[in-house]
Amino acid sequence: MTSTTRLTVAQALVRFLSAQYTERDGARQRLIGATWGIFGHGNVAGIGQALVEYGDAMPYHQGRNEQAMVHAAVGYARQSNRLSTHAVTTSIGPGATNLVTGAALATINHLPVLLLPGDVFATRPADPVLQQLEVPYAGDVSVNDCLRPVSRYFDRITRPEALIPSALHAVRVLTDPAETGAVTLALPQDVQAEAYDWPEDFFAERTWVIRRPGADPTELAEAVRTIRSARRPLVVAGGGVHHSRAEEALAEFAESTRIPVASTQAGKGSLRFDHPQDVGGIGHTGTATADELARTADLVIGVGTRFTDFTTASGTLFTGAGVRFLNLNIAPFDGHKLAGRPLIADARSGLMELTEALGMHDHRVADSYLSEYSEDKERWEQRVDACYEADEPDVRPTQPQVLGALDAIVDETDVIINAAGSLPGDLHKLWRARSRDQYHLEYGYSCMGYEIPAAIGVKMAAPDRPVWALVGDGTYLMMPTEIVTAVQEGVAIKVLLVQNHGYASIGGLSEQTGAERFGTAYRYRADDGTFTGAPLPVDLAANAASLGMRVLRAKTVRELREALVAARAADTPTCVYVETETADTVSGAPPAQAWWDVPVAETATRPSTVKARELYERHVSTRRRHL
Repeated sequence: MTSTTRLTVAQALVRFLSAQYTERDGARQRLIGATWGIFGHGNVAGIGQALVEYGDAMPYHQGRNEQAMVHAAVGYARQSNRLSTHAVTTSIGPGATNLVTGAALATINHLPVLLLPGDVFATRPADPVLQQLEVPYAGDVSVNDCLRPVSRYFDRITRPEALIPSALHAVRVLTDPAETGAVTLALPQDVQAEAYDWPEDFFAERTWVIRRPGADPTELAEAVRTIRSARRPLVVAGGGVHHSRAEEALAEFAESTRIPVASTQAGKGSLRFDHPQDVGGIGHTGTATADELARTADLVIGVGTRFTDFTTASGTLFTGAGVRFLNLNIAPFDGHKLAGRPLIADARSGLMELTEALGMHDHRVADSYLSEYSEDKERWEQRVDACYEADEPDVRPTQPQVLGALDAIVDETDVIINAAGSLPGDLHKLWRARSRDQYHLEYGYSCMGYEIPAAIGVKMAAPDRPVWALVGDGTYLMMPTEIVTAVQEGVAIKVLLVQNHGYASIGGLSEQTGAERFGTAYRYRADDGTFTGAPLPVDLAANAASLGMRVLRAKTVRELREALVAARAADTPTCVYVETETADTVSGAPPAQAWWDVPVAETATRPSTVKARELYERHVSTRRRHL
């Protein structure tokens, strides 16, 4: 007879999660390293009590915003190579719906996170209860159903015994490298506290092996023939290279074949910036070197990339005669994009197999192609130097000069985190990634507010490394709340807060599309009713200090350099605050090297919009569908 233990559903879930492990390449670690939580009536007596009951088995972190807790868990998961993550528990109602944005970010970026929102009573003793959504046509719908489309797996546990198969399915998805993302187990508050006799086997340690599938022999042979027939091949390295820890395999492939490697936002750092085959970022925010190679490539080898519109320049970048695509990806959905030849495999396994097969033929690109992109890369690096250089150290810096000052003090141990605003474009073009995981850009969802909580998660996963959250004023005002968490937990993140008085990125885009920067500046209303008056007297540095951070103010390039050095050495949460000048033609970041499709009004009377529409139509005419 199977032995049992009587526990509540919440207690059983916490015990189960504490016994789940992952293993890849012989390394074993806990799958759920900790649980974040904000408690309310929907989870305080269930999951909350269980975390008290099993505090030794499941560490707990106190958050201030439910969305931010998901971001922290995602940052931890990415830094942990998707082999470990955190769970997030909330009450019902707004606590649960606040998870939706974080869940979408996790799923879009293929990063595992376990969400445990409370739910309304399964037994319905009183109907409705506080914060319950009443749906006249369906009695089994709650606000948690908002999480269905942004979760890779969703279940509502309406009976204790239903937890057993559901929990196993949840872990299966979390540990599947092709399917992973947000996983949601909605937990009715009465069921959380209900007792059940659980089989002891449910709590046995389980190790989930992370697969590294190799390529199908037929697909591999076709891939080798395709590469050997190409004269101007180009690799596009995506986030899958990092998730697979395929950086060394990519370097060996690139060195063996001399094929240049461009990178998406998620893939940057797949090769060090000074690797001979690295040509920098690709797409709308890419380098001139990578984008020109993309325009003339006859074969594009995607490795672990989804080929988003920023990478393809909305279908206008890969326009060479007869260009073909070869997509090495663990997910068949992505492997077939752009009518490419699929090579469905783990990125590291697939690259190693390609390198071995091509090595049998001593395959390398022509010397002339190598010289061409090497010389172009050198010219681009000179442009980066010009952007970073500050001839007058006692003046207010431009944003690229801020990055140059940071670039001068970091080494391969630093981690740079960003997600939204004008910084991603400058970073993708200019940042010199020194290690595989130094460049941490969340650009699948480009979510304002991600940076600070994600930095906390990254620092928890890598406590001995300097971790920088780079934020503009727009992003900071979205979600500074987890500064309190960093102070409470003693997580010594560094926040580089850049004040440019508004949504700089969207302001520029607004101007380009004929919307005249409407509603994008943080300024007083002028006499004409527009927000074009003086900058608002908002002191973000004082705000950060009021939340417990040490704040260093920098007014000039010289002061910025000194503040960054001090912040890097700090062992407490520290913020460097700097106000930037508008970039000029010498030190400003280079303009976009490729287009991005944001539709312009087809009819308008304002000259700015009419002109923008004319330019838009010229760009649209160059779009190419790959069939």
